[in-house]
Amino acid sequence: MTKEERYTAAIREIEVRMVRGGYLVGDLGNVAAILKKRLDFFWIGFYFFHENHLVLGPFQGTPACVFLSIEKGVCAECAKRKETVLVPDVSAFPGHVACDPNSKSEIAVPVFDTAGNLRAVLDADSDVLNTFDEVDRTYLEKVAEMIRACWEEDEVET
Repeated sequence: MTKEERYTAAIREIEVRMVRGGYLVGDLGNVAAILKKRLDFFWIGFYFFHENHLVLGPFQGTPACVFLSIEKGVCAECAKRKETVLVPDVSAFPGHVACDPNSKSEIAVPVFDTAGNLRAVLDADSDVLNTFDEVDRTYLEKVAEMIRACWEEDEVET
């Protein structure tokens, strides 16, 4: 299967799970698990955005940093810019936070709620240089769009 076909299959599976879901942490856990399974990411998960830091949410992969400063790192840059950040070689990224020294490339995608507020960063790491490209950007941004409704007014605080 091509990368596009694997993403398409993942999106279909996420859609099914979202219909059956209704709880933020569980839904995002399923999204991470589906993406890990379909795309074979080294690490994939969510960091919840709080005013001055990011907090680890549901993920699949090796153990990760629980708290990230909003001042440095790929996820912090994504949160500050409120746009996708694609890094072919994390060792060349100023201020990279190495939660796992095996991470070589990374993509971080902002996740907004239905009101347009930044709620999380969808972060994917690879243990291979230059893994992520515009295909990953396009499809992971689609996933981020799909999960906007996970944050509703009466949702559990993250």
